[in-house]
Amino acid sequence: MTKSETSEKIERLIDANLNRLKEGIRVIEDINRYIYDDKSLTSSLKALRHKLQIAYNQNRLQYRDIENDVQKESISSELSRSSINDLMIANFSRAQESARVLEESFKLIDHTLSELCKEVRYGLYAVEKSFFMKQEKPKKKP
Repeated sequence: MTKSETSEKIERLIDANLNRLKEGIRVIEDINRYIYDDKSLTSSLKALRHKLQIAYNQNRLQYRDIENDVQKESISSELSRSSINDLMIANFSRAQESARVLEESFKLIDHTLSELCKEVRYGLYAVEKSFFMKQEKPKKKP
């Protein structure tokens, strides 16, 4: 593979993971907003999602190749969720894993964006802890 082909593949990798990261954050954000009415976590997630905007580059769209994606079909475990917590776990994992891929990929082309993705990843770890700690607290009886 030539250096140019490698660069194009890295741009494709970044494009896919930026989309995955932002989508995962949005699912978590909307569950906190519309199901749990949690203004604090919703605001934290929105801030993380908006931080990523500087990493987007429309030029990457030319490297997007949905038709030839060898893993675009869902596997059975991705199609089965039995609770809101299952959705949250899946999307926290999805977002954190994507942030890590981006952190590593951007090391090849932009160290500032690599650090941004690391910051977002750690922010997600903190929000995840807050979310699940709130879920474990016993509810007050009226």
